Amino acid sequence: MRIAIVGGTGTVGRHTVRAAEDAGHDVRVLSRVSGVDVRTGRGLDSALLGVDAVIDVTNHVTLSAKKAREFFVNGTRHVLDAERRSGVAHHVALSIVGIDGIDASYYAGKIAQERTLAEGAVPFTIARAAQFHEFAGQLLDSTRGPFAVMPKAPIRPVAAREIGAHLVRVAVSEPQRRAADLVGPRREDLADVARRQLTFDGIYRRVLEVRFPGAYGRGLASGALRGGADVLTGRITFDEWLQSEDHSAPQGSDRCDRTCASREGRCDQDAGTR
Repeated sequence: MRIAIVGGTGTVGRHTVRAAEDAGHDVRVLSRVSGVDVRTGRGLDSALLGVDAVIDVTNHVTLSAKKAREFFVNGTRHVLDAERRSGVAHHVALSIVGIDGIDASYYAGKIAQERTLAEGAVPFTIARAAQFHEFAGQLLDSTRGPFAVMPKAPIRPVAAREIGAHLVRVAVSEPQRRAADLVGPRREDLADVARRQLTFDGIYRRVLEVRFPGAYGRGLASGALRGGADVLTGRITFDEWLQSEDHSAPQGSDRCDRTCASREGRCDQDAGTR
């Protein structure tokens, strides 16, 4: 089967590419590096010729609902239009567990993306997953200094590796509009996860848990992002992920220093493993 993965160089994308290749599929990785830009539609028509299924894991980090909607709606429309012209039979989009009542900030863009798919002409499946284990680290990396502010957010994080494998299984199945939600094996709190990652990486910062205001903050604090009862459950816990090859210590941390010393100066981050 020929599968195109849009955003295949990102955190979830690279695991999706690996899972598809390991399963023996013919994989096309679509990104701006390969000459494809979903914002404008550039390069999509030629990239999707002969493709059976598309997995969309594109992302745009923003807290602006307007910017999130613009990115996900316009990008999805460009991909759907190119799929229709190229005869793609199945579009799979990664979305987020529990966002139905959080039509604000970044989640507003994902909700709008789902609506755009439902209005389109290409058979589709929305595959929702919980926050991936890398999420806390991305928030930590977005700020500097002795303090790190984390929103109050009960979560059930899942490994990006397992999300990638799940997306491939969905892509090779018949379109079903909504796949079963995928969540991680344990209930966690975002602030606690961030503290454990900092401790593991040997970084000394104080994590402050704050309840964010407005609809976005209420949604995060509600526990909705943990998903419901009828879900698929991943196997890799956050602590297991910390010790795996999928997690690399930031440069300058105690653990990175130890890792680099043990590898004669070759640091995980320099090697591009994150």
